[in-house]
Amino acid sequence: MTDRAVSVPARRAFVLPSLSVLGLAAVIMSISVAVSVGAVTVPLGTVWGVVADRILPGLIEPSWSTGQSAIVWDIRLPRALLAAMVGAGLSLVGASLQSVTRNPLADPHLLGISAGGAFGAILALLHTGLFIGLLTVPLLAFAGAMTTALLVLGITSATRSTGADRLVLAGVAVSFIVMACGNLLIYLGDPRAIHTVIFWMLGGLGLAQWDQLIYPLVVLIGCGAWLMSRSRRLNAMTMGDETASTLGIPVARFRLAVFFVGALLTGCMVAFSGIIGFVGLMVPHIVRMLVGGDYARVLPFSALIGAIFLVWADIAARTVMKPDDLPIGIVTGLIGGAFFVWLLSRRS
Repeated sequence: MTDRAVSVPARRAFVLPSLSVLGLAAVIMSISVAVSVGAVTVPLGTVWGVVADRILPGLIEPSWSTGQSAIVWDIRLPRALLAAMVGAGLSLVGASLQSVTRNPLADPHLLGISAGGAFGAILALLHTGLFIGLLTVPLLAFAGAMTTALLVLGITSATRSTGADRLVLAGVAVSFIVMACGNLLIYLGDPRAIHTVIFWMLGGLGLAQWDQLIYPLVVLIGCGAWLMSRSRRLNAMTMGDETASTLGIPVARFRLAVFFVGALLTGCMVAFSGIIGFVGLMVPHIVRMLVGGDYARVLPFSALIGAIFLVWADIAARTVMKPDDLPIGIVTGLIGGAFFVWLLSRRS
């Protein structure tokens, strides 16, 4: 009896670090493959050689062309890194929202954040123009996402609707209003530029550039660290508001804090990737099947698997119709829909 009780924690202490190491290795390998494949295939050895040469010049004698170096370093590597960050960020938000709302269908777009980001991007692409260069679209998209999130939180605070169901309803209502305003901007915009807007609304990582990756990286690290430090509170929230209150958690204030952090993280990711659905909804379910429901494990593994998933979704988007790029939102939608059909059949 005692040996069995001791062996379970010991086995878990061994398995979880092993899974973490395997997950990190899978992320690195996935990014390497993403940089290698495409309209022009670059061998993995060349990919690693170019990256090593850029980080430590002179370490390796170049055996690749200037074109291959530009493809690897300037185009594909920042895109793959952005895919990993967006996948990790959306998965963290989805897992956190599913806890504080006790809704298994909660995802990062629940509060109308994506609708606000779409509104800002549409405004930049069709009406204001790139008045501050290539940063115009992500900055206005981020401003729209955060404005929408603050509007939802303002409505819930003014009406004292701090319950999970009321927050969701406020987010849905604001989302419909903002999307209607975005559709009006599309209707009034230049028809020749609408295809760019449609591609952005379906999700895409083509805007990835080295000088812009710092913004999603800093937000991901900061918000991710905050969420992971609150894993015990998230565990308590999954058991209901009354149980969490008895454990000393200020339920309403904590829920609003998680919503705000989720809005910040989602808004930043949407600003650089467009609207990508199903990642934050699907990945936490997969993680719980693998490591259980403890948020000390759910959050870090959601980030890892979300990063891997979106990198491979981007690989599929770039190779299915190469040399053209398929919007990544189409790929994630098809995979996510098939996953939930499988999940329903499994549970039945």
